[in-house]
Amino acid sequence: MMRRRTTLLTGCTALVLALGATACGGSTPVSAGGGDKALSGKTVTVAGVWSGSEQKNFQKVLDAFSEKTGAKTQFVSTGDNVSTVVGSKIEGGNAPDVVMVPQVGVLQQFAKKGWLKPLSATAQQTIGADYAPVWKTYGSVDGTLYGLYFKAAHKSTVWYSPDALTQAGVKPPTTYDEMLKAGHTVSDSGRAAFAVAGQDGWTLTDWFENIYLSQAGPEKYDALAAHKLKWTDASVVKALGTLGKLFKDKQLIAGGQKEALNTDFPGSVEKVFGPKPQAGMVYEGDFVAGVAHDQFGKNIGTDANFFPFPAVDGGKAPVVSGGDAAVVLKDGKNAEAGMKLLEYLATPEAAAVWAKAGGFLSPNKKLDFAQYGDDVTRATAKSLITAGDSVRFDMSDQAPASFGGTKGVGEWKLLQDFLRDPSDPQGTAAKLEAAAAKAYQG
Repeated sequence: MMRRRTTLLTGCTALVLALGATACGGSTPVSAGGGDKALSGKTVTVAGVWSGSEQKNFQKVLDAFSEKTGAKTQFVSTGDNVSTVVGSKIEGGNAPDVVMVPQVGVLQQFAKKGWLKPLSATAQQTIGADYAPVWKTYGSVDGTLYGLYFKAAHKSTVWYSPDALTQAGVKPPTTYDEMLKAGHTVSDSGRAAFAVAGQDGWTLTDWFENIYLSQAGPEKYDALAAHKLKWTDASVVKALGTLGKLFKDKQLIAGGQKEALNTDFPGSVEKVFGPKPQAGMVYEGDFVAGVAHDQFGKNIGTDANFFPFPAVDGGKAPVVSGGDAAVVLKDGKNAEAGMKLLEYLATPEAAAVWAKAGGFLSPNKKLDFAQYGDDVTRATAKSLITAGDSVRFDMSDQAPASFGGTKGVGEWKLLQDFLRDPSDPQGTAAKLEAAAAKAYQG
């Protein structure tokens, strides 16, 4: 499964379980619907990781832009290797106009290579008025705003089978210790507490990030994300120990550590919401709902629900997010029209198109929650907006890809090793620091 947690994203998500990526889609301007058709004759090319239902729903947004402006659009699905694909297109003289970038680290990489146009005054004004400042921070490099976060993920949600919790006689917990205690009660009633997707290293980074943000606090989280704090810091060792309480408890993990390491993300959702449930809960982002609904026919809110990732050691409950930022490439043939698309994507009008279709969360404060199609998605959206500047972007997405975003190496592999044997948090922290130091120097 891809590192598409942001999207793998979102909401009551019709997800990135893309069953085969279509290479591109297009839209044709529609005659009805207002706008001065100022971009008639222009074609805006948009590249992004989305495929399957996500691409289909984003196409609805592009079609609405076409109707408004007269521009045609073409979407090119890059798969997960956005930077490689976009780099080769720029070198080949075929740069897209707009790229939907799924990682802060990639946005920074593009900006430092000189590929990006700063956002227009119109886009900057809209973002300043309608978004929490944190989203402007994550879209900026060296004080210049390049990226608009159009689609977000809420990655601090623990999904559960209401039947399993009711049968065990437990209520959704509000602290990490309560969650482990509730897990034991669920396990005693016949189902393991958690399905853990250890085969996908990115899910383990998300576990760590939620614990660390709550336990160590946002300042240390920011410092560790920027590698201004070493991974050997006592706060990291402590968070690994807290995560290890879960990892080493065979009563809590469906099939124990060995089976967890052979379970991918969709498989972890199936263990809770599939036809033969083995666990009561699965931690991951709001996009779990999309798999539970689309793959296993669960009604969100009745057959599947969530509680916020609980507070750890008296800290605040964490809100970790991910997101896809729209950026405009200097070398695009229609970069000016691309900027008009970005200005449109900054509006609540554009966000409402995908919100109605499902599988989407917007960081835009002006989007009416009523535009979301179900109560659970509304609840996750409200939680994200209410968190304001306390939202923290997925830490591994902020890291160089060789440390935070590559299968079989760096943080993904080292946390898989820790799941396999969680007995030495200090040793794991030392290995994480060695890998981080190498990646951040590179």
